[in-house]
Amino acid sequence: MAISISIDAVTRSHGPVRAVDDLSLEIKAGEFFTLLGSSGSGKSSLLKLIGGFDQPNAGRILFDGQDMAAVPANRRPVNTVFQGLGLFPHMSVARNIGYGLKLRGLSGAALDAKVGEALDLVELSGFGERDVNLLSGGQRQRVALARALVMEPGILLLDEPLTGLDERLRQQMRNEFGRLHKRTGATFILVTHNQDEALSLSDRMAIMHQGRIEQLGRPDQFFHAPANAFVARFIGMDNLLRPERLEGSGSDTVAIIAGQSVPVTVPDGNVSANLVVIRSDRLVIEPEIRTAAGGGASPQLSLRVVATTFRGLHRDVTLAFGDGQTLTAICDADAPSLSVGQDVGLSIKPGAALLTSDKGLPHAV
Repeated sequence: MAISISIDAVTRSHGPVRAVDDLSLEIKAGEFFTLLGSSGSGKSSLLKLIGGFDQPNAGRILFDGQDMAAVPANRRPVNTVFQGLGLFPHMSVARNIGYGLKLRGLSGAALDAKVGEALDLVELSGFGERDVNLLSGGQRQRVALARALVMEPGILLLDEPLTGLDERLRQQMRNEFGRLHKRTGATFILVTHNQDEALSLSDRMAIMHQGRIEQLGRPDQFFHAPANAFVARFIGMDNLLRPERLEGSGSDTVAIIAGQSVPVTVPDGNVSANLVVIRSDRLVIEPEIRTAAGGGASPQLSLRVVATTFRGLHRDVTLAFGDGQTLTAICDADAPSLSVGQDVGLSIKPGAALLTSDKGLPHAV
């Protein structure tokens, strides 16, 4: 049965460093929740506290409303898949998967049946007698998942489990996590520094930095309204521009950048919003500069090409404002080529430019 998790004002310090800093969080039963952050952000420290591998200096962790302070790791309804997987090299696939069940006293046909069900779940039927040392990286990942899921945990913790895999295999295992979450209905908590994993798998996610949560919500909310510059950059929104001033209000707000007007979306409740974020996927480069927007056309900026980078299916084009600030637009790889130094028009689609806080950004962008 899926289990809800309440993290109530939890702090975990290591000397003067607060790995987790007065953090509160509610994770719903059956949710796929991701803690996203760079190394040292506190995400793995928080996962260890949830799993019972470490204890907080202050605060409480509750499962379905029950305080876990006195419950050791081996008594919690939790299983973990670690980055190193932790498979026993001297055991077969089946013995690895059944190890925890055997410790619980299960044996014989009942044990074999449970192991067989777990192998079916991760699509490794017939692999029970294989040597784990001879498996591919993806197969080893599946064995580790089967070993965790065979215990029927209410909570499954995934601590950077895809680190070290090539991109093709990472994508394959991302799909596997999503499938297993739907099949089991357990509460999944993933820790990762990879934004693609977080965005593609999560029902909700949180970006952590210096032991605290910078933003919490559905994946799409991070793109529609990043809380600050740190969040925007972490999810790949690198077009951050400082306006000379803001004019108008509400839906009529425009940011003045190098003398040019950029219509911006103002976030609800973000009173410290003073930085413009522009989504690179919602920009259209036009070789011809229009004198004025007309006929329903999007507002157009006049910018100069300073670099182009071929990315395979698309091309990144870096454009500069008159004050030296730059942004990157994505265009099709087969679009007409542009030359460095060429002046072009840039149309910004509605909702592409947002205001956010400059928290986490040096004074000079």
